[in-house]
This record gives sequence, C-alpha cells and structure tokens, in this order.
Amino acid sequence: MYKHILLPTDGSPLSARAVASGIALARATGASVTALYVAPPPTPVVFRRRLPIGYATTEQHADMIEHEAAKALGAVEKAAKAAGVTVRLEKVLGDFPADAILATAKRRKCDLIVMASHGRSGLKAVLLGSETQKVLAHAGVPVLVHR
Repeated sequence: MYKHILLPTDGSPLSARAVASGIALARATGASVTALYVAPPPTPVVFRRRLPIGYATTEQHADMIEHEAAKALGAVEKAAKAAGVTVRLEKVLGDFPADAILATAKRRKCDLIVMASHGRSGLKAVLLGSETQKVLAHAGVPVLVHR
C-alpha cells in the first residue's frame, strides 16, 4: 500500500497525535517514515505560533530553533523506533511550511503525507491561512489530515 510516509510536525500536541496515527499506519503497511520539522530562518525577533514574543541575537534564535526541532523530531524518532518503523529525521528552514512539506514529499518520494489540521475557521482561517489547506491543494500524493 504505502511505502514512505511524510510526517510533518511542529511539536504541538495535535501534531503529536497525527504523528502517532502516521506511525501506526506505517507499521501496519510496512512503510518507512520521514519526520519533518519546518522552522523559519533565525531573525532578531523571536516568534511563537507566529506571534512575536521577544528579541534575541540571530545565534540565540538559531539555538532556540535547533532545540525545538530536536525536541519535536526526537519525539517522532522515539515513537517510530518503539513501533519498529524505519524513520528519517529532517529539519528545513523556510518561511513557507507548506512549500517545504511539498518539496520534501517530492524529494524523498513519499507516497502519503499525514499531518494535523488545527481546524481554524472563520476570520482566523482567512487571516492566518492554513498550511494543511495549502498542502491539500497542491500535493501530488494523498494527504491524510488528522483532527
């Protein structure tokens, strides 16, 4: 069925549940997984969930990004290994997560993307956009959305 599943993660609890589902599917189908963490390039302004929360040197911000990526990807690696699923970890710097997800899926020849949807609606969805919607609209492979 599926041979290589892409699991984008931002380290959030919702994303962790999507990852768990993706790993369970990979185990059931004998697929391998690539865990992907997409982070913005380091800047002097530090953001959390797209809101500015403070200032740091570019080096300090890069260290924070590295720490968050390692934490999120480490959780995926631990879960995949516990399930006996082959896992590859990847961190990408980019301002547009959906583009990075699509490019990684293509480059790694993934045949399924499993990702979370935060389920925003109304004005929030219009203003913030939805990375999941962008991936759904442009993916060349099936996308399983976990809510």
